[in-house]
Amino acid sequence: MTGHVPPDDAALASLLLAQADDALIFADRDGIIRVWSAGAERIFGFPREEAMGQSLDLIVPQRFREAHWRGFDHALETGSTKYAGQLLPTRSARKDGTAIYIELSFALIRDEARMVIGVLAGARDITERFMREREERARLRGLEAQTHDAPPTA
Repeated sequence: MTGHVPPDDAALASLLLAQADDALIFADRDGIIRVWSAGAERIFGFPREEAMGQSLDLIVPQRFREAHWRGFDHALETGSTKYAGQLLPTRSARKDGTAIYIELSFALIRDEARMVIGVLAGARDITERFMREREERARLRGLEAQTHDAPPTA
């Protein structure tokens, strides 16, 4: 496009956070939310103003918090995460308490000195897909049970 001036880095980052469908969340080393994208608002139901400055406990269900913080702290200490390059399906909840299933990806974010300053998480709502696959697994188990219990054929 002639005459078009691309946005600078800060403007581009702002556009990405505003327009990405997936949630983009950055938490500092203390697990405090410092970036909360429009996708995060849509998926989790918390407005940006409400989420900013809050602990990640905002979206980590109580029963998963101990394991979450253990893994979070370990990743910060070691500078690596066992989930690098992977998608982790897990449960979360929306602001209204509705249970959802999400797929998470993680990246440790480093400053110019290569020190880990926090964690970036990308999240996608997979509730619909998860429920459909759960129904399919249940149906398959039912069919397998019928086949297993059926009398032998001659």
